[in-house]
Amino acid sequence: MPRVYIRTFGCQMNVYDTGKMRALLGERGYEPTDDMAQADLIIVNTCSVREKPEHKVHSFLGDAFRVKRSRGALVAVTGCVAQQEGTHLLDRYPQLDLVMGPDAVPRIAELVDEARRRPLAETRFLDGDRYVFADAIDPDAEHGVGGFVTIQKGCDNKCTFCIVPATRGPELSRPSAEVVAEVRALVERGVKEVTLLGQNVNSYGLKTPGERTFAQLLRAVAEVPGLVRLRYTTSHPRDMGPDVVAAHRDLPVLARHLHLPVQSGSDAVLRRMKRFYTRDDYLRLVDALREAVPDIALTTDFIVGFPGETDADFEATMDLLDRVGFHGSFSFKFSARPGTPALKLLDRGEAVPPEVAQARLERLQARQRELSLAAHQAMVGREVEVLVEGPSRHDEGVVAGRTSDFKMVNFPGSLDLVGRLVRVRVTRAFTNSARGERVEA
Repeated sequence: MPRVYIRTFGCQMNVYDTGKMRALLGERGYEPTDDMAQADLIIVNTCSVREKPEHKVHSFLGDAFRVKRSRGALVAVTGCVAQQEGTHLLDRYPQLDLVMGPDAVPRIAELVDEARRRPLAETRFLDGDRYVFADAIDPDAEHGVGGFVTIQKGCDNKCTFCIVPATRGPELSRPSAEVVAEVRALVERGVKEVTLLGQNVNSYGLKTPGERTFAQLLRAVAEVPGLVRLRYTTSHPRDMGPDVVAAHRDLPVLARHLHLPVQSGSDAVLRRMKRFYTRDDYLRLVDALREAVPDIALTTDFIVGFPGETDADFEATMDLLDRVGFHGSFSFKFSARPGTPALKLLDRGEAVPPEVAQARLERLQARQRELSLAAHQAMVGREVEVLVEGPSRHDEGVVAGRTSDFKMVNFPGSLDLVGRLVRVRVTRAFTNSARGERVEA
């Protein structure tokens, strides 16, 4: 039986695509392996949102080609770098067999067969009449507590820093009946928590006459018997309406956590980013969410050092960080991506000096660590409900899981607790997690 090794870089969408490729190749007889040296097919699923993961891809390919030379393995590059570079990757790496963009994931098996005959690049975007979402279930789902389900592909927003519209194409919503069916199939396999995925989930269904809205989709998924928790990502603040806020209020299965990327606390920077909301718009949305779910935990994304960002702009971001009190954030220095409108700002000489951007990032991350620690400290002495995901990465005889508000909690316990909701009393707090003891029923 041939074996496939897949290395994944990037976001949860890529993790999901990897699962689909693994399932579709499994239907053709490929067995997954964690040892690249034993693989007959090597796939690297790539990310180009920032420069660093893109560089990792090129380093990885050197190892893959060594395996190809030793045992004749087929080597494929999929994902956003593949979409971005296309046939240029074949020119750069003559040993490469297949370059395949995200829209081609449902055709992975047939493209691999074709690539055995000749090097191949498939990076076409497919419209709604021709695109079919893959319905194969990742075999790893049968062993996991959580699972991902994609509800849309692509993005119609034009944020000036973002390469996603160029690498994932125009926005297309998956039929809601397919979404609900996949959630039901995962739950029947033992999955307890499902995360709905899209580049901008709040715009789900709006381009499809008669389709459910995102809020209606949340309510439909919440009715799947046996589903313990429901999450979603990513949400664009501009498109998040009161119907979604009401769903957070009304649906017990919907997690008390929301990742709501803000990117900057400065209106001037938000305009240059073409985010199409203001700082006050964002704060009003936060207030509405907290009125609906008073204990909701909010996390976010920040980009510092965006072209033209002044000291005052950055101070506005720091002020917003404190105003909202985010429980966590992903923060990065601006990374210029090919073909994005932000490059024009650099051409006008608006680049922030690297040392200034680095200092700002370090200051923001230091303050975020303080806020994250405070959020965990507030849990000490409380009983929380933890969905156990598996063994702790830190200690023997300890298991780990997450609360509804996405806090990681470690506590002594056996692996037969995996997949169960367990009451835990929190005893210690750290920046990224908490420690506790099980409260026996």
